Amino acid sequence: MFKRILIANRGEIALRVIRAAKTLGIETVCVYSTADAGAPWIEHADQSVCIGPGPSPQSYLRIDRIIAAAEVTHADAIHPGYGFLSENAHFAEVCRDSGFEFIGPSPEAMALLGDKVSCKKMARKVGTPVFPGTEEAIEDIEEAVKVADEIGYPVIVKAAAGGGGRGMRVARDVDQLRTGIESARQEALAAFGNGSVYIEKFLEHARHFEVQTIGDKHGNAVHLYERDCSSQRRHQKLIEEAPSPGVDPVKRRQVCESAAELIRSAKYSGAATVEFLMDAKQNFYMLEVNTRVQVEHPVTEMITGIDIVREMICVSAGQPLSMKQEDIKVNGHAIECRINAEDPDRGFMPQAGLIETFVAPGGPGVRLDTHARPGYRIPPNYDSMIGKLIVHGPDRKTAIARLKVALDEFKIGPVRTTIPLHRRLMENADFANGTFDIHYVERLLKADETAKSEAAARSAKDTKA
Repeated sequence: MFKRILIANRGEIALRVIRAAKTLGIETVCVYSTADAGAPWIEHADQSVCIGPGPSPQSYLRIDRIIAAAEVTHADAIHPGYGFLSENAHFAEVCRDSGFEFIGPSPEAMALLGDKVSCKKMARKVGTPVFPGTEEAIEDIEEAVKVADEIGYPVIVKAAAGGGGRGMRVARDVDQLRTGIESARQEALAAFGNGSVYIEKFLEHARHFEVQTIGDKHGNAVHLYERDCSSQRRHQKLIEEAPSPGVDPVKRRQVCESAAELIRSAKYSGAATVEFLMDAKQNFYMLEVNTRVQVEHPVTEMITGIDIVREMICVSAGQPLSMKQEDIKVNGHAIECRINAEDPDRGFMPQAGLIETFVAPGGPGVRLDTHARPGYRIPPNYDSMIGKLIVHGPDRKTAIARLKVALDEFKIGPVRTTIPLHRRLMENADFANGTFDIHYVERLLKADETAKSEAAARSAKDTKA
């Protein structure tokens, strides 16, 4: 087992890795930027090293500085967390070449599954269901037009690298396809340094269904069942839950097993998530593979009792998986809300600043993963997520009820957060009934904007009268 791990990340995930490492008796090193100096998670690490100014390209994305910090602190391994360099195959390769174990997949497995085009090729070989579309990155727009005509509009243009909704364009006709390919290429190149894009069939009313998997260096891989991530805005997830409501048990088993087979065939070691879209008839189509631990991993931990981050560390150290597929059982239902420092009433504008009030919720089945506390100042340099509120109950109805109570108890101020939005979503009939799709949040927000505009128009009319 490792003696010391360097955590190449910040915030909630850095604290999460520290806790998992401590259960294994492993020392931890945190790197941090000047914007994070004195941050709460650094207090829990055994050592810390400043690696640069606040902007992430000058600190958390500087591979050379992270490797130097690992060298001077005599770390054995590097955990990338999520975001930043977590899905950067070059970083994984540099770690290996520098003598540090990368707590994640090999650079080869990451490159294979992290590129959506090569990943889809492999998925077809092992029988994981995929969308019809181009089999290679688009070189010739006219060839893409021909494929779109064959599979039928609408189609979606996607970046071969990266994620988070960047480099994606929906096209409902040939003109939108032509312009969408060019704009997606430019955005993907700017965001990921790779302008390759491809197209596939677009589902209008889909659910987002993802399978948590984990593999080891001995050829073993298992799935930890699935999560539903359909509650999202602009492809950014807001709420995740497990199990996915209303899914046929036979189809659930089939798609989960196909995900594990894909990971096994890639000789993948570590945590990975195979993402799918599900249509109204519960047909599944693979979207991509996330070659890292995901933000929403606590949902799966709550229903399986498996510490995914701890397991990642163990398999990276060469240990076989601690469980077999038949050992993994689902217990109850879990839901996670991402608590972002954003103002939903002002276009989800990020809210940097000092947290003066921070009252955490409690009660049976409540878990809060956060680095925030009273007196913590949110820097403007990074992602706006400041915590994850997770609840567990014996069934979905109980989990929703517990989440409503927890959201009512959760107080953060004066910084605005998405807590009020989550309270609203818990009252939404589509969510309560489990009949939602990936666009229901945006429909709700659009209805709010329409109502506000109509109310303002009526008020102006009354004032004029």
